[in-house]
Amino acid sequence: MKKIALLIVAAIAAATIYYWTTRDANGRDSNDAAYYSGNIELRRVNLSFRVGGKLATVDAEEGARVEQGELVATLEPEPLDAELAAAQAARDEARATLERLENGARRQELAEARALVQEYEANLARATSEVARNEKLRQTRAVSESAYETSIETRDVFQARLIRSREALSLLEEGTRREELELARATLARAEANVKKAQIARDDAALRAPNHGVLLTRVVEPGAIVAAGQTVATLSLRDSVWAYVYLVERDLGRIAQGARAEISTDSSSKVYVGSVGYISPEAEFTPKTVETKELRTNLVYRARIVVENPDDGLRQGMPVDVKIEYATEQ
Repeated sequence: MKKIALLIVAAIAAATIYYWTTRDANGRDSNDAAYYSGNIELRRVNLSFRVGGKLATVDAEEGARVEQGELVATLEPEPLDAELAAAQAARDEARATLERLENGARRQELAEARALVQEYEANLARATSEVARNEKLRQTRAVSESAYETSIETRDVFQARLIRSREALSLLEEGTRREELELARATLARAEANVKKAQIARDDAALRAPNHGVLLTRVVEPGAIVAAGQTVATLSLRDSVWAYVYLVERDLGRIAQGARAEISTDSSSKVYVGSVGYISPEAEFTPKTVETKELRTNLVYRARIVVENPDDGLRQGMPVDVKIEYATEQ
């Protein structure tokens, strides 16, 4: 009888140990799933302009739902319009210069240059004859020395002018140099880039929502001067909702990335479906927000649970209970 009693006691103890080793802290069966407490985290975006200026409007109130592409805020456009107009004018000027160089001299310009050469040739011929005549008269003292020297100077002037006019005509006939054309093309390309840059800056005066979400905060109000990159409003994205939990080491081998999860809250009976999206490869001490006396020195691994089809029932920082299914093969 004594042996039978001992066997009964041993059986009861074994059953008790098995029961409690297969239950979580709340007494739920943990053979097929792990149970954790965590918190909801929403992805946020700090909205800002890529250019600075004076804030003209903020088109959404805090708590308002905004759709992707919906206008959130605008800057006063006048300074940006002026910059765009100046860039466009510089581009037009550069384009006209390039076209002039590519087209070369006009027919009228060539005719004028040839006529100028002929005029200087005639003037040089007359001046040369005048020098020859004065040279003969100078021998008989029929002309003064100063008059003779003046005729020589006049001849030299017409000769230099003829050389310059012939060179100018040659340049017109040969057309624009390759280097000048390349420089003009580069100037036009830079001007077109400046127009594009100014147009982008002008378009950036309208701040639009990058995704569906809820406007959490309006950081600045109309009339304020904002710098490029300065936060104007904060948007909470509705399509990206996560629950963060901290896995204990014994569950790492039984929970895989992509494992199905169920998320529930204290505020409703609805159960949300999700999956394990990420498990940290690094251990950390239990965060103060979830630690207990027994767990304060335990090492845990942060896991992100991606919630499918979230709604307004899940809010930033909300505590939740998460059930994560174990892998089939343990």
